[in-house]
Amino acid sequence: MGPRVFEETVLPHLDAAFNYARWLTKNEAEAEDVVQDACVRAMRFFSSLRGEDARAWLFTIVRNAWYSRLSRQSNAAGSGLNDAEREAPDSALDPEERLLQQHTVALVRAALEALPVDFREVIVLREIEGLSYKEIAAVTGLPIGTVMSRLARARERLQVILTLHTSREAVR
Repeated sequence: MGPRVFEETVLPHLDAAFNYARWLTKNEAEAEDVVQDACVRAMRFFSSLRGEDARAWLFTIVRNAWYSRLSRQSNAAGSGLNDAEREAPDSALDPEERLLQQHTVALVRAALEALPVDFREVIVLREIEGLSYKEIAAVTGLPIGTVMSRLARARERLQVILTLHTSREAVR
C-alpha cells in the first residue's frame, strides 16, 4: 500500500486524533507532539491495518504514543487548554445566552479535566468522538464490559462534579 492509500485512509481522522490527544494531555503543544509521533508510527505500521476501522486504529496509536511519552517524562501534568483554542460561541445567540453558553462549556470542560485519565479517556472517546463500545475497547485494549463500567462510573463522577459546582454557584 502506497502513500496515497495512507493519506486517504488515515489523514481524514487527524483532527479527531488531535482532539483525543488534547484531552489526554490537557496541553495543545504536547497533543501536537503526540499526534506527530502517532503519525510516524502509523505510517511505519500502516501495513498492519487489515480491514479494521482506521479511526479506532489511529486512536490506539495516539493512545500508545501518549503513554510512551508519559512514561519518559518526569512531569506529565499539562497546563490545560487556553481560551484562544476554545470554540467560538454561536454568534446567533444574544449576549446573555452567549455568556451562559460560554460558562456552560467552560464548566463541562473543567469537569472533564478533573476526571482521572481512565474515566476522561472513555468519556471523550464515546461522547465527544462518538466511538462505539467495541471501538473504545479496541483503542484502550480493555474488555467491552470494563469499557461499559468505566463509562458508567465516569458519567456518575462527571455528574457529581457538575452538581457540586452548580450547587456552590447557587449559594453565591
